[in-house]
Amino acid sequence: MALRILVAGFQHETNTFAPTKATYENFVRGEGFPQMARGDELFDLKGVNIPAGGFLLEAERLGYEIIPVIWAGASPSAHVTKDAYERIAGEIIKAASELKPDAIYLDLHGAMVAENTDDGEGTLLERLRVVVGDQTPIVASLDLHANVTERMLKNADALTAYRTYPHIDMAETGVRAARLLQMRIAAGGLHRVSRRLPFLIPINGMCTMLDPALSFYQTLAELESDATQLSFAPGFPAADFDECGPVIWGYGSDQKALEEGVEALYTKIVSEESLWEVPFLSPDDAVQQAIAISATAQKPVVIADTQDNPGAGGDSNTTGMIKALLRNGAKRAAVGLVFDPEAVQAALAAGVGGRIDIALGGQSGVPGDSPLEGQFEVMHLSDGRCRFDGPMMNGMLADVGPVACLKIEDVLIAVSSSKSQMLDRNLFRVANIQPEEMAVVVNKSSVHFRADFSPIAEKILVAKAPGPMNADPADLPWKHLAEGLRLKPNGVPFKRRA
Repeated sequence: MALRILVAGFQHETNTFAPTKATYENFVRGEGFPQMARGDELFDLKGVNIPAGGFLLEAERLGYEIIPVIWAGASPSAHVTKDAYERIAGEIIKAASELKPDAIYLDLHGAMVAENTDDGEGTLLERLRVVVGDQTPIVASLDLHANVTERMLKNADALTAYRTYPHIDMAETGVRAARLLQMRIAAGGLHRVSRRLPFLIPINGMCTMLDPALSFYQTLAELESDATQLSFAPGFPAADFDECGPVIWGYGSDQKALEEGVEALYTKIVSEESLWEVPFLSPDDAVQQAIAISATAQKPVVIADTQDNPGAGGDSNTTGMIKALLRNGAKRAAVGLVFDPEAVQAALAAGVGGRIDIALGGQSGVPGDSPLEGQFEVMHLSDGRCRFDGPMMNGMLADVGPVACLKIEDVLIAVSSSKSQMLDRNLFRVANIQPEEMAVVVNKSSVHFRADFSPIAEKILVAKAPGPMNADPADLPWKHLAEGLRLKPNGVPFKRRA
């Protein structure tokens, strides 16, 4: 008889310093993730590059019977509301209690903080364990930015995380979770070893297209064997609780090999701490460098507006980089996506070719950010629907609501009605902006954009304009971190106030 596997997903990356919380409606819409799916709708995810998609395909190959429950994800933001958390987590727990599956697979993020729990995933896993008992295997896939907690490790039989950032191996991670489940069922149990790192890592330093992360994950793969599987989550350094930070862990049947593998990885990263530091440019420096480079380049220079990344809790509406483009006289420049539903409505009322006097964006409340007041020409309007063709989220249908292309001087701005990180070139094309034809392209993203934009970029620069997501974790007003954790590579140790 085929094993009955309950499958569910609940994804959120929580920036506890961000301005906007995630409500149930945010999960219904998906906001850059697939929209909320229930029951047999989950099987539509098999063709999408997310962990659940990979798990479902591998489970089908292994002959498992799938019990699909719910899949829900929302754009990174501040805390998940208690209502949203309890409704979605409660649906998963109720299904496990009533359907009594042989095993459970969860597609989780690993850095969820809700209004009622600092450890969203650990709380969910603990509640599931109470319902299904110790003998029912529970495995989960995690984002590379997971803040892996002791509660998560204790209550799951196995956890495995992405190994790429940009996350192009999400479906592959789901396949790895299915194989971990198979290993757990065959062995009856797995050894586990874990080590917590002593410093926070800036998210820009985690890009696996570049060293040190590139070579670190290569070493991780080399240390694995048929009897062991290793994982490393650099963490999401914007969640203010005592288990925020990087963790290395592994599972397998060979305890000694696991201990040696985890220790080797720990030693490597601690001995190379300085390599994980990240330099940043000011908005003006970034734009001036981009203009100079583009003067003789055949491809655009791409600038990451990293501190307003909606993929890390920003609202995608700061104006610092746009003002720097205008201040420095940038030509053939494009910015996207800027989240401003009121500006889109004004553009729709004016129509293509119309001119609107508005105050664009600038609603972050962050010191140094303010609306951009001026007259904009409406260049294009669309319904905001597209299909992602880039390596990340390939095949996913996206809907960012009505979109307007607004022009001010020689800067084109893709303005959307809902938030989405600029991780796919089609999010520019939905505003009729062809990024390949631009001289300078500004993306509201930190790293994910590299997957689809690196092939067309002459050079990639990273700028720190005022925004809600501090790119340097040492700049954040921490209160609840673990005592002694260094706030960045070679940074000062955190000390709680008395």
